[in-house]
Amino acid sequence: MNTALGLSLVILFLFGVPIAVAIGLASVIGIEVQDRLPLLLVAQRMFTGIDSFPLMAIPLFILAGNLMSAGGISYRLVELAKSLVGGIQGGLACSCVLTCMMFASVSGSSVATTFAIGAILIPAMVKHGYPKPLAASIQASSAELGVLIPPSIPLILYGVSTDTSVGKLFVAGFGPGLLVAASLMILVLVLCRVKGIGMRDGEDRASVGRAAMNALPALLVPFAILGGIYSGIFTPTEASAAAVAAALIVGMGIYRELKFSMLPDILKQTVIATSAIMIIIAAASLFSFLITRSGLPNEIAAWFKDMFDSRIAFLLAVNIMLLVVGMFIETSAAILVLAPILTPIAVAYGVDPVHFGLIIVVNLALGMITPPLGVNLFAACAVAKLSVDQIIPHLLWFVLTVFGALMIITYVPAITMWPVGLVFGN
Repeated sequence: MNTALGLSLVILFLFGVPIAVAIGLASVIGIEVQDRLPLLLVAQRMFTGIDSFPLMAIPLFILAGNLMSAGGISYRLVELAKSLVGGIQGGLACSCVLTCMMFASVSGSSVATTFAIGAILIPAMVKHGYPKPLAASIQASSAELGVLIPPSIPLILYGVSTDTSVGKLFVAGFGPGLLVAASLMILVLVLCRVKGIGMRDGEDRASVGRAAMNALPALLVPFAILGGIYSGIFTPTEASAAAVAAALIVGMGIYRELKFSMLPDILKQTVIATSAIMIIIAAASLFSFLITRSGLPNEIAAWFKDMFDSRIAFLLAVNIMLLVVGMFIETSAAILVLAPILTPIAVAYGVDPVHFGLIIVVNLALGMITPPLGVNLFAACAVAKLSVDQIIPHLLWFVLTVFGALMIITYVPAITMWPVGLVFGN
């Protein structure tokens, strides 16, 4: 079955079959090869894969992000970030990183962050003299903070697929998220100095006090959600419903930019995005079941132990593998297929599953800004109206920077685990 599953999946990918369909068809082929398994298993395992309470958070966080974008919250977060760091050379680029970090604390999606913030900041950076490909590169790489800063949809998927505490993963995401954000800010400041751009970033900038007052209701949304999670008032899943309620209250009741007439279109966008993710989850659940049943994880574990005699070598090998996988396979599918296989092996090497989850997510986040299937890359290109080949030369510096941060996250577990110990006491 292993050969049939793997070969059929590779062939389907090469023919450009959509990821969810490719995974599902490969699973059906694998079942047909193994005659003892009934086809009824397809529906059963796909339903079981999405019959999970934590997964309810996904559509609600997507909806919250869409409501924030339409309700004027994202615009006010941009203005606040510009007032805080926009006065220095390269400050507008730093504002992009900072705003993406704030917006990510509610949306949980890097693509939503790219469209919501990029539509505002890419034109602003171009207006202030940034080359458009560089502006798009800054936005694409900054938006990946949407999958690191909690709440994060990929972290939810990792937690569900490996039976790891989503609450601990959310707390653990802060350290890596802040490290990546700081690394990107340092990079853009250096690039602006070297290239001599960003000299006029202080223009059209509101005072910190005024921007903070305007953004205060917007800031209350992430603070209320994260504060509720970490204080134990509600679970991460319940927090997603709170995020929707808060976004509605702020967008409709305070800023008054969100209208009832806009809700049908927002709900339609949310349903489309949720359906795409859920179909992948269902298909990947079936695929993972067949992989596990075939004994492949045990074979891979034995191979790793024969090949790598230390945790350092194992983690390096996993990072290289995930870096390649992230270039060709969508993040959700990669997590759902690989996390259940690799996590037990990592635990055998003494790696905490929470730490390993962040390694996987940060690594696969790199795949969101690398061709040929980088979703953030395509989203930024769509916003900036550029082709991918125009962005690539500028994007290389950002990829190398995030990879450097990934190595630090991998080999300095305290960045991930110290906040977890602080909050959970273990």
